[in-house]
Amino acid sequence: MILNVDVHIRAMTSHDFYLMVKWLNNQKVLEFYEEPPSKLDEVINKYVPRIKGEHYVTPCIVEYKSEPIGYMQYYKIQEIDLEKYDLPKNQNIYGIDQFIGEPQLWGKGIGSMMIQMMLEYLWNDKDALKVVLDVKKNNKRAISSYKKCGFTQNKELNHDSLLMEWTKET
Repeated sequence: MILNVDVHIRAMTSHDFYLMVKWLNNQKVLEFYEEPPSKLDEVINKYVPRIKGEHYVTPCIVEYKSEPIGYMQYYKIQEIDLEKYDLPKNQNIYGIDQFIGEPQLWGKGIGSMMIQMMLEYLWNDKDALKVVLDVKKNNKRAISSYKKCGFTQNKELNHDSLLMEWTKET
């Protein structure tokens, strides 16, 4: 789907469910990614409709040097969420969520690389005018990565989260 020398973002398949269970039970990952620990049946129930295209979220697996290392998803922001986030309704706005599921790879620039790749994909292939994400305020590493990729803080969502947005400079 999206490829560079070391990083490949590909569509998630049912073969990735065990990886998701592993990552979604890693306390270091869950400290920053808002998911409860997940069992295999919960992962299957959540991600099968997404893999089949029956859900508005597109799930992806991130590979680094041909090894799966994380998860990324993108989606067109739904109208109810446009209202919730005070975003304009007449624009093509996407959201992204991601994590690197292998903590030993944190802080190596991989996250910034995968985010930049996804932003280019959404801009070039989906005509996204803006991309948003939410992040926990205490996730300094992610916030730094997002800023490096051109995201700016839009607003506080609640006591512990921020909404950040990216707009392509033309």
